Amino acid sequence: MAIALIALGANLGDRAGTLRSACDELRKLGVRLTLSLIYETDPVGYAEQPAFLNAVAQLDTQLTPEQLLAEMLRIETAHSRVRSFRNAPRTLDLDLLLYDDLVLARPELTVPHPRMQERAFVLVPLAEIAPDAKHPLLHKTAAEMLNDLGPVQGVVQIMHADEKIDQLPESDDSKPRQRS
Repeated sequence: MAIALIALGANLGDRAGTLRSACDELRKLGVRLTLSLIYETDPVGYAEQPAFLNAVAQLDTQLTPEQLLAEMLRIETAHSRVRSFRNAPRTLDLDLLLYDDLVLARPELTVPHPRMQERAFVLVPLAEIAPDAKHPLLHKTAAEMLNDLGPVQGVVQIMHADEKIDQLPESDDSKPRQRS
């Protein structure tokens, strides 16, 4: 059984509903799924888009990294993901951050995720659920990488500590905020 850590993000449509649905699909790919809290985050790269909802899931799975990636892409497609340009707005984004201590560099899949250590929207929820998860190339834990970022901005917890993604509202009625 492998431990896969997966980043989830959505900034178009019913963001909360999409994350809930994606988690339901991810649960089918393993024996246990542990979820972080949900955070509203500023977009990175292309700033002229709505805010994201982000989380991280830990999945215990027997799928290979390639099989897991194929399933993640299937889930994105089922949620109307369109890849128009890098960092574009999206209905759903699933990224494989870590897969045990595997190091893999292929055109279709790089593990660990090549930019995870730069992104507060990944490290905050990752350090929450797997603070001791170690980056196999940097030899730093999620908590250490988060600390290395310094003060975190643009990442706001939108759930209380005793809530789970399953308790998100059925509809994300609030309009995503435009960031300047």
